[in-house]
Amino acid sequence: MINQGGRDVRMDESDLKLIRLTQDGIELVPNPFKEIADELGVSEDEVTDRIESLIERGIIRRFGASIGHRTLGIVANAMCAWNVPDERTEEVGAVMAGFDEVSHCYERLRYPEWDYNLYTMIHARTREECEHVAHEISRATAISDYTILFSEKEFKKTGVRI
Repeated sequence: MINQGGRDVRMDESDLKLIRLTQDGIELVPNPFKEIADELGVSEDEVTDRIESLIERGIIRRFGASIGHRTLGIVANAMCAWNVPDERTEEVGAVMAGFDEVSHCYERLRYPEWDYNLYTMIHARTREECEHVAHEISRATAISDYTILFSEKEFKKTGVRI
């Protein structure tokens, strides 16, 4: 049993094993759940039913595909830090999050030596494209106080693991 948002949620050993078997991704094959079903000794339908149940119970928040953007040539990544008036963060954050090139959009605390409170992660093929997207976001939101921090090297990128 785990505590999920103030309520106890039951998981059995099969649920845990299913999560462990899928958390690093599934094969891109015609029957992606067959190997998992064979490993668990159950049917493919039971695997998909269990996944649906884990989602419904709030244990898994989402089950989706993640595209290897570097493999597709999207190699320029920029974290943009924005100085957004506090009363506009909801409005501006929604506009920023609506850009296709933005994969993450977060509000964070300000610090005395760092005025920025909203952050977007922009992905593009070149640094110039990232800069262009940041400029377009600036125009769309009327926020001109921002800085762009480009990624130099990726050391680790994984989801949450159990």
